[in-house]
Amino acid sequence: MPVATSSSDSAMHQALDTLSDSTSSTTANDLDLIFLKGIMESPVAHERFEEPKLEAVRENNVELVQDILKELSPLAQRSSAADELVRILKEPHFQSLLETHDSVASKNYETPPPSPCSFMDAALNNQPVPPDAVRMVGIRKVSGEHLGVTFRVESGELVIARILHGGMIDQQGLLHVGDIIKEVNGKEVGNDPKVLQEMLKEASGSVVLKILPSYQEPHTPRQAFVKCHFDYDPSHDNLIPCKEAGLSFSSGDILQIFNQEDLNWWQACHIEGGSAGLIPSQLLEEKRKAFVKRDLELATTGPLCAGMGGKKKKKMMYLTTKNAEFDRHELRIYEEVAKVPPFRRKTLVLIGAQGVGRRSLKNKLLVSDPQRYGTTIPFTSRKPKVDERDGQMYSFMTRSEMECDIKNGRFLEHGEYDGNLYGTKINSIHEVIETGKICILDVNPQALKVLRTSEFLPYVVFIEAPDFEVLKAMNRSAIESGVVTKQLTDSELKRTVDESERIKRAYGHYFDLCIVNDGLEAAFRSLRLALEKLTTEQQWVPVSWVF
Repeated sequence: MPVATSSSDSAMHQALDTLSDSTSSTTANDLDLIFLKGIMESPVAHERFEEPKLEAVRENNVELVQDILKELSPLAQRSSAADELVRILKEPHFQSLLETHDSVASKNYETPPPSPCSFMDAALNNQPVPPDAVRMVGIRKVSGEHLGVTFRVESGELVIARILHGGMIDQQGLLHVGDIIKEVNGKEVGNDPKVLQEMLKEASGSVVLKILPSYQEPHTPRQAFVKCHFDYDPSHDNLIPCKEAGLSFSSGDILQIFNQEDLNWWQACHIEGGSAGLIPSQLLEEKRKAFVKRDLELATTGPLCAGMGGKKKKKMMYLTTKNAEFDRHELRIYEEVAKVPPFRRKTLVLIGAQGVGRRSLKNKLLVSDPQRYGTTIPFTSRKPKVDERDGQMYSFMTRSEMECDIKNGRFLEHGEYDGNLYGTKINSIHEVIETGKICILDVNPQALKVLRTSEFLPYVVFIEAPDFEVLKAMNRSAIESGVVTKQLTDSELKRTVDESERIKRAYGHYFDLCIVNDGLEAAFRSLRLALEKLTTEQQWVPVSWVF
């Protein structure tokens, strides 16, 4: 780069005039002044020099070394020096150095600026940075803008506790976790994080921070994606260190987690974009929810199998092959998920209260595309009727056979009705899947803990009951059209609505889709559309299905 400018030329002429006056005087006949004047009058001093560029002598050193090795090989056995040179030239690090040199030599690079510490003694360079080395950091901001940084008090000092991913400070990279803030625009910050936050928030224009650097080596934290199973509003959270830094979300939202180093507060943002913020960690939310009273165990009412009616008979609830005690201790907070390309699920699981139309939707799907959808045949220990054939409506087994299979965990769910056992065998699900069809299952919600695995890859749809008045009108309309003959009482309708709400509260974290069945045709179209999207759109699935 040029070392002389017009201003420097003017200064040089002024210096020459001064020297001329000095050397012409009787008292300034000094040889040093005459010598200096001679140098400055030299034409070389007025030339504009360009800083020389470093250029490689050659670009094919790898080939050169290969040729040298060929020449040395015959000598290696006769000369120890030649043998040592061969070993050096074959070293992987030496080969990498030559490859890097040839790669760089293919271009010309300007001489890099000298290191600020290059003039220092090597021994001094290895000395640790003094802990009290103050640094000044300048930033520009507008009033009210959040910097994306929070603080903690440590030994009476305000220390940077976290830097939010994507925030102003994170993008600039001038501050680091552990830095001690001493002053803001020349004012001491004290030891109150809230006062400092307000000071920084209200500052505008150029803001100068006086800090004691932490000199901690930053590292890239593990990132993950989670599906949220609860609603969160930081403005109503008294534990969050900075409400403005919080991130709101709703149940079902997918968040990208950037930093989980803090035991209580993670950094995350919505996958749709936007700035990062703080959310309560899994551990913190577990502690909070441990003090919240859990819902009572869900009770299932009504018949258990299709085609059962008539007078009330002795019956038992269906039981899954997993322990229902798990429901009481399962905390629904975050679920780690992964994004995968479009694919067809192995099973379609319809969940809902009795009387919301699950069976009607299941039958419509089976009839609409029998090549794509199939279902299982329930097993029973009762004797077949005269007009019944094994494998049509039911598969018949002896009671002892069913009890043995139940004991060995071969049933997804089972129950007893009127002294006979009924249930769905796990193998029967695999048999439908192996034919290339999606197996439609209409099961008790507790079965989801068994089904929601990579073995079955279920798409879980909750058929939600409409409002009481809508459900009542639908029942009246079905009676008038001759679809059903029984008019439900207000208490039965109310029980359906209440049961639907309980199922949603207790098992909503398993649902991929919720459809309010306020009209069978509309609900069927919504279900068909959602199933078609599975083969065309990317999907978020539990990470355990992928890894």
